[in-house]
Amino acid sequence: MELTWATFLIVCPMVFLAGFVDAIGGGGGLISLPAYYLAGVPIHHAIATNKMSSTVGTVISAVRICKNIVIRWKLIAPAIALALIGSTFGTHLSMMADEQILKNVLMIVLPVVAFLVLRKNSIVSEKTQRLSEKKEAVITWGAALVIGTYDGFYGPGTGTFMILALLGIAHMTSMEAAAYTKILNLSSNLASLVTFLLNGQAVILLGLAAGVFSIAGHYMGSGLVLKNGTKIIRPIIFVVLILMFVKILFDL
Repeated sequence: MELTWATFLIVCPMVFLAGFVDAIGGGGGLISLPAYYLAGVPIHHAIATNKMSSTVGTVISAVRICKNIVIRWKLIAPAIALALIGSTFGTHLSMMADEQILKNVLMIVLPVVAFLVLRKNSIVSEKTQRLSEKKEAVITWGAALVIGTYDGFYGPGTGTFMILALLGIAHMTSMEAAAYTKILNLSSNLASLVTFLLNGQAVILLGLAAGVFSIAGHYMGSGLVLKNGTKIIRPIIFVVLILMFVKILFDL
């Protein structure tokens, strides 16, 4: 596709905002993916290019949080492999899907994801009773495969879905769930990104520029302590989704 200055002027500030929001309370994908679409990037290329900028932010978050926990590699290594497999499969499904189907899915999935992201803290709480290692492994590995497939196909809300599974169903501690979520999210992001790049779907120049803004957004957001971050996040996500819906309706 042909890039214009307008494309960068729309995408880069919104990806910065997405990184900022993601660092505070999650949900950045609800802003970054619509940003590409609102800038006129075709939906397949939008999903692929969004992987470039989101992967950068995930690397930063994963490195930061994993410094503070001892990783149980016996549990997480198979989950990483399953996340890679699921994401690769989901990415191939995304590339094969008709553009109109992806637009329809966009209109259905993003509001649901937005609700879960903004209600995450009230939906799930940390459980005190640990599960057996076998049950914990089955849940973690199953979540890695299923959610990894979703991440490859679409992406926004992956971190929230993983937290809900690991903290709410597998009964991990909040620190473990957060760390393993970042590791698995990074794994699925990388698998999807590589698959998209090998098939020429990502707009590389735009993705690299947006990646720089994503880093800046994550850096500033992580340095800002907000007790009620969702009070800022909620209206931002709401406005972005409304703009996206209007554009999709005009494109029909």
